[in-house]
Amino acid sequence: MALSRKSWNYIIIGASVFMIAVLSFINDKTADVPDDTVPLFDPQLPLKQLQLDGIWLSQQDGQWQCHSQVLNCQQWALSWKNISVSPLKNQPEHSLKEQTLSIAIDNMQTTQLWRYFPNEGLLHSSSQNWYLVPPSLRAGLQPILAIPPQSK
Repeated sequence: MALSRKSWNYIIIGASVFMIAVLSFINDKTADVPDDTVPLFDPQLPLKQLQLDGIWLSQQDGQWQCHSQVLNCQQWALSWKNISVSPLKNQPEHSLKEQTLSIAIDNMQTTQLWRYFPNEGLLHSSSQNWYLVPPSLRAGLQPILAIPPQSK
């Protein structure tokens, strides 16, 4: 027995309402920052310079400057400057895909070498501590890069 046009409309409306409900639920669960997060950078010791796998950003005279291929320099810098993390007690399982992260903090002489696991949102500090970046803050931590023109 074939469905009438009216029945198909009800099916489409029901599926649309269901999809909106699912997407709203997902948004509610991922948009919030957990209560146990803390800022990674202290206001007295702010981020000064960062290098992620050779792509850099640096603050000079109050303005953020980035590698020439970075298209979203200001957003990328603000995402790192305002990042909050949750400290982890145990070493989590992580993928092999990692990025090398070099962090320079204002008023500190030495640069810190960290590892960033973008798939899981994990940061591994040079002092062997693990931190989790909330899902809602992860998207801004990757720069948007211009694709260099290919020569023929």
